[in-house]
Amino acid sequence: MPIARSAKSRLGLAAVALLVVGATATVATVASAETSGKAATIKVGLITKDVTNPFFVKMRAGATAQAKKLGAQLIYAAGKNSSDNASQIAAIENMVTAGVKGILITVADAKAENAAIAKARKAGVIVIALDSPTSPTTAVDALFATNNLNAGILIGKYARAATKGKTVTIAMLDEHAGSSVGALRHNGFTQGFGIKNNDKQIVCVANGGGDTPDSQTAMENCLQKNPNINVVYTINEPSAAGAWTALKNAGKTQSGVTIVSVDGGCAGVRNVRAGIIDATSQQYPLLMASRGVAAVVNYAKTGKKASGYTDTGVNLIAKKAVAGVPSKSVAYGLANCWG
Repeated sequence: MPIARSAKSRLGLAAVALLVVGATATVATVASAETSGKAATIKVGLITKDVTNPFFVKMRAGATAQAKKLGAQLIYAAGKNSSDNASQIAAIENMVTAGVKGILITVADAKAENAAIAKARKAGVIVIALDSPTSPTTAVDALFATNNLNAGILIGKYARAATKGKTVTIAMLDEHAGSSVGALRHNGFTQGFGIKNNDKQIVCVANGGGDTPDSQTAMENCLQKNPNINVVYTINEPSAAGAWTALKNAGKTQSGVTIVSVDGGCAGVRNVRAGIIDATSQQYPLLMASRGVAAVVNYAKTGKKASGYTDTGVNLIAKKAVAGVPSKSVAYGLANCWG
């Protein structure tokens, strides 16, 4: 999840609607269309939470390449930030009007988009969730995603092993209320660490929005509550970067704090190499998007819908391996990163 990201760092994302190539309608708050260069008859919609997070940039690139390969037209839209449900709902409605055969979506909220998704499916459009599951999961036809619970479990186990024998004081920087990815990663971390969500070792749970500036502020607030924090879980790597800035400004050292995260973007893996992040769970957005586009094109040609959950994989990337927790090297992470 990848995961998610406040409006303040969105490079001034304004409510700008761009015309879809070859169409007269506009698609959502931020939209564009990429085509194969020919008059494509199969239209595929992709809706992400925002346009700037490297995870979604890579997802869009993967969908664009696959659409071009298969001779389809990609119509793209995104929200202004990770909790912008209204723009995603508008994008769904506009894409159906534009005649898409399928929509791939990283939902901003597990439930808020469900009614619009149901209307799209009733109109004969296949809807596939990418990365972020809906609640219930049956709100969409299929889910192509990392197992975000397992991603959280991996970094939770790593943090526990890396701090064995130490007194730990934990801060957790989440995404936002209603984020299915956020809940899965959060709960996975606590499960992997071997504690419950109300454990007294967790002294601060804050909303960093998956964004660097907001996560820095959230971490600063956590340190005001308890300056002894020495283990930090973050929803994603931009959040980890913000958390580290706050910790460094407070006089913390890399050796004195264990930071774990999820995503596996190139900037995040480089921060693992630099010792800023101790370990991250790497996921593969390009694979989610390319498989999603292929599933829509197959549905358009054969009428066969993808269904159920497809796990697109996750690997723990760590600079220093710890006993009992399988991990890949930084070199592997850099060879398979994105962004």
